[in-house]
Amino acid sequence: MMMERKVLVYRRRENRTAEKRRAKGSMKGEITVKLIIAIVQDEDASRLIGNLMNDGFSVTKLATTGGFLKSGNTTILAGVEDSRVQDCLGIIEKVCKSRKQIATSPVTMGGASGMYASYPIEVTVGGATVFILAVDQFVKY
Repeated sequence: MMMERKVLVYRRRENRTAEKRRAKGSMKGEITVKLIIAIVQDEDASRLIGNLMNDGFSVTKLATTGGFLKSGNTTILAGVEDSRVQDCLGIIEKVCKSRKQIATSPVTMGGASGMYASYPIEVTVGGATVFILAVDQFVKY
């Protein structure tokens, strides 16, 4: 019973905060939001998600696969208010650093069809590919 009451109090406070933001926001009373899509290496994903959530961002994690190295990536979706977009990008930039990695690349052997040999090549991995999209409508239940 006590837990339910705390949730209701929190929601009331959250609604008041939203009302204040709307008063400062656009003329329609809507908060303008961007959708940030960040594609990051699996190695960086958990730390990035933790840092974003600690800073108050809500995120959704999708498991994806990369092209060249065919390694696991994570795609992170975040609906972010316009005023906080740069904060979110700063966290992504801080956590997701590029680094060098040795990968093998198959090469056909001269004269022998269907035979491949692999040799190591150095590639840059990590970092983040980020897309920022305007959102026409944002509803949170």
